[in-house]
Amino acid sequence: MHLLTIAAATLRLPLSAALRSSGHGALDELQTPDMSAKRVAIIGAGAGGSSAAYHLSQNAKDAGIPTSITVFDRSSHVGGRSTTVNAWNSNVPIELGASIFVKVNHILVAAAKEFNLSTSSDDRPRADGAPELGIWNGHEFVLVTNAEDGWWEKAKLLWKYGLAPIRTNSLMKSTVGKFLQLYEEPMFPFKSLSKAAEGVGLTKITGLTGEQFLEANSAGGKFADEVVQASTRVNYGSNLALIHGLETMVCMAASGAMSIDGGNWRIFSHMLKASATTHLNTTVNQISKQLDGTYAVTTSSGDTTLFDTVILAAPLQFSKLVIDPAPKHVPDQIPYVKLHVTLFASPHKLDPAFFNLAPGKLVPQFVLTTLPPNEYFGPNPDGVGLPGFFSISVVGAGLNPHSTPKNRPEFIYKIFSPKAVDADFLSKILGVDVPEEEESENGPVSWIYHKLWHSYPYEYPRVTFEEIKLDEGLFYTSGIESFISTMETSALMGKNVARLIVDEWKTGKGSVVQMESEQEYKSPTDGDNQKPIRPKL
Repeated sequence: MHLLTIAAATLRLPLSAALRSSGHGALDELQTPDMSAKRVAIIGAGAGGSSAAYHLSQNAKDAGIPTSITVFDRSSHVGGRSTTVNAWNSNVPIELGASIFVKVNHILVAAAKEFNLSTSSDDRPRADGAPELGIWNGHEFVLVTNAEDGWWEKAKLLWKYGLAPIRTNSLMKSTVGKFLQLYEEPMFPFKSLSKAAEGVGLTKITGLTGEQFLEANSAGGKFADEVVQASTRVNYGSNLALIHGLETMVCMAASGAMSIDGGNWRIFSHMLKASATTHLNTTVNQISKQLDGTYAVTTSSGDTTLFDTVILAAPLQFSKLVIDPAPKHVPDQIPYVKLHVTLFASPHKLDPAFFNLAPGKLVPQFVLTTLPPNEYFGPNPDGVGLPGFFSISVVGAGLNPHSTPKNRPEFIYKIFSPKAVDADFLSKILGVDVPEEEESENGPVSWIYHKLWHSYPYEYPRVTFEEIKLDEGLFYTSGIESFISTMETSALMGKNVARLIVDEWKTGKGSVVQMESEQEYKSPTDGDNQKPIRPKL
């Protein structure tokens, strides 16, 4: 287990000019769709929508069913929360969303191989002699490590925490093993996430907080408070008393971390190129169910197109989408973490004085945070505590092309925090005066980028999850986010929905005639024991 690989395992956002629409006219071709093919609209070009399009295309092809798949996204890029921005507005891409995926992420790993995308392990720049990772509680570093691989085996962890690291690792492996059953028959494809989670024994874990789950399995105490909680904070902006046990274990399953050269969004871009027509900068305002069971999809430009099936592949509560009439199942509105991500470039290293280190001491390259002793926030979602941020890390290095003289060597940092980072905070962590305007070509901060995400739900303990099928012909992928919120799990739900749809097509279920034939009728004068009467076709 490598703590550096823990960072950003879940923040999943890219620029793909080839997929950008050129304006309202890009939808003209949709006004006369191919009536011989199954017409599918997918709203959202993130991990869930891209995976749904790709696997739907593959499954339909294997079944010999012609399809026409159209993906809409209101943003200018593919990948949703998996995206990159370019430092100094030059050719230095930095992940703004999800930085890594891991070897147990079967869908992402397989897609990277399928599309021949180059992967790399963590290769962030190292300051000579600087520790690799530290966990800071606002007063001191409670753990500092230089481990390259397998830090679970490090003797100093066992000396400091006893058997808790080994027990936690064992719990993580057992939990991941249960989760992986969702990829295979008989669990896959699953029509109900709630029933599937219960079937593999995961609701016993999602029903507890991470704190409760670890304590119940003799893995609580100091290791949980310091190391595991540092992981849940950097990954999900949550303390152990707030996040459920399953997501806690996901935070610790970071073996074999990797990323796609040029940005993880490239996986989803390739999925869409292989399967769908994609319209970016296109907002879907309304979907209306017709009498024949099809859906009229209307965009902000006023264009309306009919589809046989619609997949909602983004959180409905943020879409401002009108569904008319309301579907049988409407996803609940749930609280999402508001995470501030700050990227900035500077020639300065982090100031040891800010972290209460002696002058000349080097600050670890990657700083996670936890709460100090006796500071406890329970289920308070604002419980960042004394440290004031979740993580600070060096994520790159490069030459500032705008400095004078040109090409000044600089570090590129990423900060996760519950509040916006300002010039005063930057001045403190760098130990130099950063002006209010923050960015200047030759100043202490030469480039800065701020982003506020609704990054993932607060992963409160729960044992039931949103419906996958909201109505006939209407499917939803984002309900999995309160179960596990990662690029991989969104891709899994996309793949699952794709399989459910094609299975319905193959059996004839989901059509208007079939739906009517399956409805149960009973005469008002019949008793309660009367057998259902089905209408003749």
